[in-house]
Amino acid sequence: MNNELKMIKIKPYSLSELADIYEVCARTIKRWLLPHQNRIGQRQGRYYTVKQVEIIFEQLGMPQDYMLP
Repeated sequence: MNNELKMIKIKPYSLSELADIYEVCARTIKRWLLPHQNRIGQRQGRYYTVKQVEIIFEQLGMPQDYMLP
């Protein structure tokens, strides 16, 4: 097991990219985000905005093995 933390940028991410980061399937991340939908808001096209990604990381916690630069 690798104990090194990876850096993660706060940038627009798609649902599938967030699922990859959290190491779950897209269906699971969608279910995790559902209770926080009012706070996160609707995606703008395919991507969540930078502000929305900040809220997602705040609500779900930082992904395992990741840290902000």
